This record gives sequence, structure tokens and C-alpha cells, in this order.
Amino acid sequence: MSFYYEYEKLKELPFEQYFQRITEMDVKRALQKRRLNFEDLLALLSPAAENCLEEMAQKSHELTVQHFGKTILLFNPIYIADHCVNLCTYCSFSVTNKFERKKLSMEEIEVEAQALAKLGLKHILILTGESKTHTPVTYIAEAVKVLKKYFSSVAIEINPLDTEEYKLLVDAGIDGLTVYQEVYNEEVYKSLHIKGPKRDYRYRMDTPERGCDAGIRQINIGALLGLDDWRKEAFFAAMHANYLQTKYLDAEISLSLPRMRPHIGEFQPPSIVEDRHLVQAITAFRLFLPRSGITLSTREPQQLRDNLIYLGVTKMSAGASTEVGGYSNCNSGTAQFEISDERSLDEIKEMIKSKGYQPVLKDWELIV
Repeated sequence: MSFYYEYEKLKELPFEQYFQRITEMDVKRALQKRRLNFEDLLALLSPAAENCLEEMAQKSHELTVQHFGKTILLFNPIYIADHCVNLCTYCSFSVTNKFERKKLSMEEIEVEAQALAKLGLKHILILTGESKTHTPVTYIAEAVKVLKKYFSSVAIEINPLDTEEYKLLVDAGIDGLTVYQEVYNEEVYKSLHIKGPKRDYRYRMDTPERGCDAGIRQINIGALLGLDDWRKEAFFAAMHANYLQTKYLDAEISLSLPRMRPHIGEFQPPSIVEDRHLVQAITAFRLFLPRSGITLSTREPQQLRDNLIYLGVTKMSAGASTEVGGYSNCNSGTAQFEISDERSLDEIKEMIKSKGYQPVLKDWELIV
């Protein structure tokens, strides 16, 4: 079984008809329910729900506190390479973009780890471009072993792998996997991914399941908002998370909804996702999936990130760099995208405390 078969059925839904006929009463009815179905999710993502954002926000806050308490887990990405073989029209790392590519040696990774560890964070996310030639599984595994000396939790956001390859990385010490479908609309996906292994839509969609089968504890999925209609993309991402959460009871499933940010290249997103739309999507996620984590990156502006803490977010990056070697400035490279919230980790921690929440630097450690 694969979520792809669910997607094939869901994509046939008459979305425009659903959204046109949904009323505020339908939204309020969904807000009264304890367990929501896909029609309730559509109601919460509909234009009619924009008039109910305050009620959605209040219930989202209550559910988040109920399941997660008033805590925000902090983490940081660590870019160790930016070589990529894919031609993706919207990404700075795309193979056609001309800039000096970087790949850290194990010695440089250790220097980068030491610089980042001084901040006090214990959860990190390894990122690379997508190139098995430049960053094979053996390279990633070796990097994980270096990083495990400094961090309690090491997750990866790299090119999709086979199940056996993920098992090798689990043995090396990873406990989390982030993989974005980028855009769930299969036709749009093919138009944006021109060349390279990333063009294989089905293989990418099945990646979270291969990760679960390999025993990875935390799986984070999502869509890059702006590449297609945000309401439908948020719907598919939530349904995908629900599928994974139902099938893999031992895995912790979380969601992210990053929005397009300025990057190298001339691509302009066809869909503009306003702040209120992001708020609507996040609160709809929380109401539909009360036990799932919601991750918010530094792509989002400072004031918005501060306010979203109340509405369902459980995990945030802080003081992040999106360039290779960006923490130690050792062999530093080109940023994947521009960061919007440039505050330091200490500033983020103080902000979280001022909201009455507790910043968490470590909540898990894998003993290998």
C-alpha cells in the first residue's frame, strides 16, 4: 500500500465545487466535532473559514496545550553540501544555477558542529543538495557519526533513499527524516522538476514510508506553499500525514508548510500565500491532526513566528544558517534561500519565555 493510491482518489475530488458550497455553518459544525473527516478538513481550509479564524485559533491553541503543553522544541539545520543533480525551476541548488558548489570534509563538519554546539542546541537537521554521486550514503553516515558526538538528535533532509539505505543511517545514529513532496499536484510537479531523479513523483511520495519501514522515529513532511493552490496543497499534506499516522503507530509524524522565499534564479511562485492563509492552514492542521507536531522555519518573518506560537506550532528553528559551513564560516557557500527571522538563539528563547512558553533544547537522545 502507498499514499499514492490515496492521492489518486483524492485528486478527483471536485475541490472548487466543495469550496464554493461550504458555508460558515459548515465550518462551525466542524469546529464542534472531536474527530474530523476529510470533508471537515476541506471546510476548515475553505474561503468561508476565513471568517472563523479566531474560533479556529482558540481551539487550535487548546488542543496544542492539551497534547504538547506550553513547550517549543528548538532545532537548527546544518548544511554540509550543496551539490545537486536535479533541475528544479524554483530551487537555488538546481544543477543549472551557476555558483561555487561546496562539500564539507569530516574535519570541517566537526568544526561546524563545534560552532553550532556552543549555542546549546541538541537537535539538528542535516541538509545537502540531492546528489548520490557527491554525497553518497557512506558520506552521510560518516557525517552522522561525527555529529552524534555533539548532538542528542540528528535528523536528515537529503535526497530520497531506499529502505536499506535508511537502515544504514539509522544504525549510524539518525532518528528523524524530513522530506517535502514540494507540490502534491502531480502535473505541476512534473512541470517544475525538469530533469534528475527528483522528477520521479511516486518515488518521492513513498519516501516517508520507506523511512518508517527502516525504523526512523520522527517523520516530517509538507508542501512548499506557492507552487500551486495553497488550499489543495495543505489538504493533501494533511491527508498524507493522517495516512502515515494511521499506518505507522510507532512513528511521530509532523508537518511543515514553508512558503517560497527569495532564492537564486528567476522563478516566481504562481500562488501568493498571505499570512492569514498560513494561519488558516496551520490551525486547520492542528484541528484535523491534534497529535501531530507542526514545524515552523526561519523562512517566516519575526512577528508572524512570534504569534504562531499560540496557534499550534510545536517546533521552531532558531539562529539558522542555510549555507554550507554557515556557522563556523569554514568553506561557507551559497544560501539555499533567504532567512526572514534573523534573531539569535538567545533572542528566540527569550521571546518564547515572554509568551509564557518553555523553550526546549533537548527532549530526546538515541543511545547507539
